[in-house]
Amino acid sequence: MIHRSIIVRASWDEDASVWIADSSDVPGLATEAATFEALRDKVLRMIPELLELNGVKSDLHEIPVHIHAEHMARVPNPSLA
Repeated sequence: MIHRSIIVRASWDEDASVWIADSSDVPGLATEAATFEALRDKVLRMIPELLELNGVKSDLHEIPVHIHAEHMARVPNPSLA
């Protein structure tokens, strides 16, 4: 399997109050962190290790990583105030 880029999905788990991330491009990538920045840093450290452990090869010196984040929030409805 040769990757041109890696897609990581990140989302906010409101019940656990953590960001979670996974990727079908990187076998074994599943992690969480308290902040998005901490999650990003953790994911970027984990990816090279997991690619090596899984024998995933690429001819690129650097593999682009796209972290797609989703965070649902709520705001007060001013018409009901």
